[in-house]
Amino acid sequence: MMRLLSLLLVLCFSSVTQAAVKTTILILGDSLSAGYQMPIEQSWPSLLPKELQQKGIEADVINGSISGDTTGNGLQRLPSLLKQHQPDWVLIELGANDGLRGFPPATIQRNLNQLIQQSKEAGSQVALMQIMVPPNYGKRYTQAFANLYPEVAKQQDIPLLPFFLENVIVKPEWMMKDGLHPKSEAQPWIAQFMATQLQSIL
Repeated sequence: MMRLLSLLLVLCFSSVTQAAVKTTILILGDSLSAGYQMPIEQSWPSLLPKELQQKGIEADVINGSISGDTTGNGLQRLPSLLKQHQPDWVLIELGANDGLRGFPPATIQRNLNQLIQQSKEAGSQVALMQIMVPPNYGKRYTQAFANLYPEVAKQQDIPLLPFFLENVIVKPEWMMKDGLHPKSEAQPWIAQFMATQLQSIL
């Protein structure tokens, strides 16, 4: 009888422990994560919890992405998001609109550093997503833009996740006519890709 009670206590404690380790992820992004021109439930952040669950990771995903946002917009919105959701992780997917508008790389880098610092000060861990811009801005700007993400990640000692569109833009059937945004058909693949990248750090 005592052995049975002990086993039940262990099982109950185990269940409580498993429930307690559920991770909250805040995605701070732009149209690449906001479900641009599609129902939000079809966007990759909405599909991410299921993909993570298949890898043994329980997560609540808060999609704090807004189409058109720059790193500066993110800085304005982040404090209230951190206060409201108190995430374990902040996943930063910003900079594409800065690049398309030709903002100086130094400005983007400064904003990313501030976003990361604010998140850390709120007690969240941070991962940065690599962003790239089309080559029509010139080789010098395109390269400087691409380089600032690994520089920031190294300076801040945080994970840098690969640019997910790199494997999407090669499939025309997955891209919208603007050549910038993935269609709903690409979202399940992106969710699987992101779950695999996040698995090693969560």
